[in-house]
Amino acid sequence: MLTSTQLPGGLNWLDLGTPDVAAAGAFYRGLFGWEFASAGPGAGGYGFLRKDGRTVAAVGPLTEQGASSAWTVYFRTTDADATTRAVEAAGGLVRFPPTEVFTAGRMAGFTDPTGAEFAVWEPRDTDGLDLVNEPGSVSWIELYTTDAAAAGKFYAGVLGWEGTDRPMGGGIVYSVVGPAGGGGTAGGGATAHGGILQLQQVHLDAGSTSEWHPYFEVEDCDAALVRARELGATVIIPAMDAAGVGRLAMFLDPFGAPFAVLRSAAR
Repeated sequence: MLTSTQLPGGLNWLDLGTPDVAAAGAFYRGLFGWEFASAGPGAGGYGFLRKDGRTVAAVGPLTEQGASSAWTVYFRTTDADATTRAVEAAGGLVRFPPTEVFTAGRMAGFTDPTGAEFAVWEPRDTDGLDLVNEPGSVSWIELYTTDAAAAGKFYAGVLGWEGTDRPMGGGIVYSVVGPAGGGGTAGGGATAHGGILQLQQVHLDAGSTSEWHPYFEVEDCDAALVRARELGATVIIPAMDAAGVGRLAMFLDPFGAPFAVLRSAAR
């Protein structure tokens, strides 16, 4: 589960880019009970997704040329300009430079050297998400990447992450990652927020590319799978148990954005 949202380099925002905000909102409302609240007339259709009045994510129309529907993860930074310089020095690409978001904060968007998109958020009036780790909110994030070693090195250099490698058998290694400075070992629970997993050759041959996706906590993974399918999601990974993690399933939402659900073993 997420244990690093208040640390520099920790996950502190999450939003969905979609070609149909209303239809996507209806899908996630049916699955998680989220309600949409517009960010205002000057926000270009962007709005907040809320659970019991607390912000769990946000959603907006696609704004970049050729963009596909996807969830974007944002990591906390104290200086978006410095992070941008670090991304460029480490071989990443700047999709959009540091930008003021009214008085809420500053954001910048990047692509890591393996092709995965992510962003950073420098808080001002808006610190970050109001709710994590509870049912209907994000509780983990994961990077599927074409080069796990390169990705790990990049995020360590840019965001100060540390990691713990966990062999999964068959030569597969899962790296649990999180920012340093949380009073414990990243990946051991004190500062963990996600995992990095090397895409296997069969996935690369099938055209898989690097991407971040969120896990949303649920009370019942199997019931969530049934409901997601009823609402039009495509099942990528059926409900399965992961030792020491919990029970999970993965989907594409009706517009193709990947996400997963998790009933954490820790709950």
